[in-house]
Amino acid sequence: MSRFSFSRIELFLNCPYKYKLRYIDNLDTLPDYDSADHPLTIGSAMHHGIEQGVDSAIKEYINSYPIDTTEIETEALKLQILIPKVRQMINTDGFFELRIETKDFLGFVDYIDPETHTLLDFKYSNNKSHYLKSPQVHLYKFLVERLYGMRIDRIGYLFIPKLKDERKNYQTETLYREHIKAELEKLQPEIEYVTYDENKVRKTLSVIERIKAEKEFSKNENRLCWYCDYRRYCESDGKEDFMILPKNERRKAGVATSRKLWIYGAPFSGKTTFCDNFPDVLMLNTDGNTKYVTAPVVRIKDEVKTEGHITRTTLAWKVFKDTIDELAKCQNDFKTIVVDLIEDTYEYCRLYMYDQLGISHESDNSFKAWDMVRTEFLSTIKKLMNLNYENIILVSHEDMSKDITKRGGDSITAIRPNIQDKIANKLAGMVDAVMRCVVIDGNHRLTFKSDEVVFGGGRINFIKNEIPLSYDEFVKIYETSIADTTPETVTKELPETPQVEVPDVLAYEPQEQKEEVIVKDDTPEPAPVRRRRRRD
Repeated sequence: MSRFSFSRIELFLNCPYKYKLRYIDNLDTLPDYDSADHPLTIGSAMHHGIEQGVDSAIKEYINSYPIDTTEIETEALKLQILIPKVRQMINTDGFFELRIETKDFLGFVDYIDPETHTLLDFKYSNNKSHYLKSPQVHLYKFLVERLYGMRIDRIGYLFIPKLKDERKNYQTETLYREHIKAELEKLQPEIEYVTYDENKVRKTLSVIERIKAEKEFSKNENRLCWYCDYRRYCESDGKEDFMILPKNERRKAGVATSRKLWIYGAPFSGKTTFCDNFPDVLMLNTDGNTKYVTAPVVRIKDEVKTEGHITRTTLAWKVFKDTIDELAKCQNDFKTIVVDLIEDTYEYCRLYMYDQLGISHESDNSFKAWDMVRTEFLSTIKKLMNLNYENIILVSHEDMSKDITKRGGDSITAIRPNIQDKIANKLAGMVDAVMRCVVIDGNHRLTFKSDEVVFGGGRINFIKNEIPLSYDEFVKIYETSIADTTPETVTKELPETPQVEVPDVLAYEPQEQKEEVIVKDDTPEPAPVRRRRRRD
């Protein structure tokens, strides 16, 4: 049985149903690439920067997204100004990310100063009142003293203030960032200490037994549901599941299983020809550019049939959906399904929904129409990506029409697929890797993300940044990179907690505390256990 972290306990108390989805059903959601200030992403970068410095934090933060944007650069500016202020307030030789582990509990303490015997948790938030009531640091003190024999005299939170200031219509990007800088200079992180309360520890640990005995896992519906990653899935009782990732089941190294890929590039860069070299290909083609393709082709286009005096039109999106339904039967011997081009299918989806809604543009029905088009499109693509075929490949043209304004004021051209940004971000979360076809000095190459202004990335860390545009070369690097990504890569960063006899914390009696926490002055301090921050 898995162990409990404080965040798991807190999630159960907030919403048992969400806890069930995440930790019992093991349902994870597509990463949120739309929000430059997503709390998990920027909070993780902030923690990393407090330990490793500003440059390391910004690099980690920007690399968390498929591509850099002007909005991301603005958030990075906040990291650049706030992190040095925090580092000036603490002893940077202290212990960061100290692992605490018992039979039932696994957590990481943000920071301990061994000189002042102070334990702090970092919070990038303005909601002080909520955290000051939290039992988190109380629990961490309790466990650290018993696991490590360390004396903790003070516990508290280091609050890093968040600046929420929307750009005004009259502000240029330069003026807006100057305003941001001025406002950030006024802000100052603060340390708030709390008085240790063992009752909070007892109540928190008792929740573990409640979770173990829980059978219902009921929904706790409130105003925060709107911000929940599982909102669509929850409200539709599992019918709208396009935001849900497949189960995190590790494949066997060296064994070819289903690959989900997205390839984009300029016209004539070799995308379609590259896909044609995969085994047993079926092309779902939208642009008619199949002259040099040897694989069977299904044209995705409007179908017009005349029966006497009646003309019937089947819209291209309906043709696409019907094709997916037929492929779902798996009554064929194809191994590779290629959608060429994916942006055309999105346009077909828009026209189909216009017909369904009786509108001529999404703006005719404001937010609802945009949302319905995206839901229809992403739900269908999710169904496609879940088909049981060896390779499923999306193909796009590239777009170089947008610029990114860097923190220094320079503008750099972004290279991304030719599809709406919000859709691109969701598709990137559905595939294993996003790759780009380029032509360099007459040579066709396949590149993997190596630059923040190039859209790319995925769940595979390729061992090279580029290879020749060849199916055999791709399979070789894909299998090698997959084999390199083993569980040992993670566990090397997580050494075991010192082997200390730990009493059952739930059976712990208050009167025993004096005997257990008194530590002689010559008691050696344990070395810190460091890791890269990973939130569950």
